Amino acid sequence: MHLYPAIDLKGGRCVRLFQGDFGRMTVYADDPAQMAATWLEQGAGRLHVVDLDGALAGRGANRQAIADILAVAGAVPVQVGGGIREDADIEELLSMGVSRVIIGTKAVEEPEFVRRMVDRHGGGRIVAGIDARDGFVATKGWGSTSRLTPLSVCRTMGYCGVRTVVYTDILRDGGLAGPNVASTKELMVLTGLEVIASGGVSSMEDLQALSDAGIQGAIVGKALYEGRISLQEAVGRFEM
Repeated sequence: MHLYPAIDLKGGRCVRLFQGDFGRMTVYADDPAQMAATWLEQGAGRLHVVDLDGALAGRGANRQAIADILAVAGAVPVQVGGGIREDADIEELLSMGVSRVIIGTKAVEEPEFVRRMVDRHGGGRIVAGIDARDGFVATKGWGSTSRLTPLSVCRTMGYCGVRTVVYTDILRDGGLAGPNVASTKELMVLTGLEVIASGGVSSMEDLQALSDAGIQGAIVGKALYEGRISLQEAVGRFEM
């Protein structure tokens, strides 16, 4: 199972939210690149970066911070999401050295856009971000909720040529309440997609549960920042 330390960007700083609520934000570092260096020193084989300002505004807002992270990461793959809703966003990020871009809102509202991007850049570089609240997919920085289920959106993404999805249970995100293993596994089994679990990971036991379920990847945020999980130990135990 691949592990993805999360670096969420707001105003150029490294933060974490509780259940996507910008009013309940904790700042963990003023220098996201230094935070990335810390995770790399502890053995991270990949990084997960989210432009929270971009997710809200619908356009990239932390490009310099992303560039700084990429400079530190070197050959380590960095996937980036948040506010990626135009061809130009994807072109820019890939040209900067981002390994994969994560499309969320646009994937829900305009699946054909995802199909075009997969055709242009390849299924290995386009990831769909599926964020769910109470069984329905949320969009626009989690400020809106559609009437679509995660399963229906994942199936559509599969038809569009997407190979990987990041599945976030919003109500567990930032809460250290444990990941939604059952729903994550269901998406993987019913769609055949690679599913990266996001939201709620709080312990090595949570990571073990995801690994036992056959989940291919896990994003870890608050549990790392608060020292509940040792990244070095987790990498040694779970990374393939």
